[in-house]
Amino acid sequence: MTTSSEKTDLLAAFAEQRELLLITVRGLTDAQATRSTTVSELTLGGIVKHLAQGEEVWTQIMVKGDGELPDGMLDMGQYRMAGGDTLPALLERYARAARATEEAVAALVDLDVSVPLPRTPWSPPEPEYWSVRRILLHLIRETAQHAGHADIIREALDGASTTAQR
Repeated sequence: MTTSSEKTDLLAAFAEQRELLLITVRGLTDAQATRSTTVSELTLGGIVKHLAQGEEVWTQIMVKGDGELPDGMLDMGQYRMAGGDTLPALLERYARAARATEEAVAALVDLDVSVPLPRTPWSPPEPEYWSVRRILLHLIRETAQHAGHADIIREALDGASTTAQR
């Protein structure tokens, strides 16, 4: 019996959550991707943009390990498609971010590598450190949570859902 490594298992779980999210944007136009269909202001394009930016930021935190605040980490515009954004471009950005995350994790000796978190307005007074494992788990949880949001938004948009499109 062959057993996969923890890295392989976590990256596979992460890829699975990304795939569930991507089902929600299949066949959409840019106009549909910018449409808010619930009382929330979240849109499908905004969710893709946020998750792409989140992966970029957290991968930078893992790789650099310097505790510096990455550009865009606190950018509240990451939740909305801007005038020049297109869904295909955001999807490509998300794919690039996923590849970068997977490459960064694969290059690590193990998941116990600990990195300082950037200082934010809500940070505790003392420096905080997370292992790469915890960062990956955070990203998986964040992706799963937003995949659920995206499923509801898509279902309200045109009746499609991840269950029906699998």
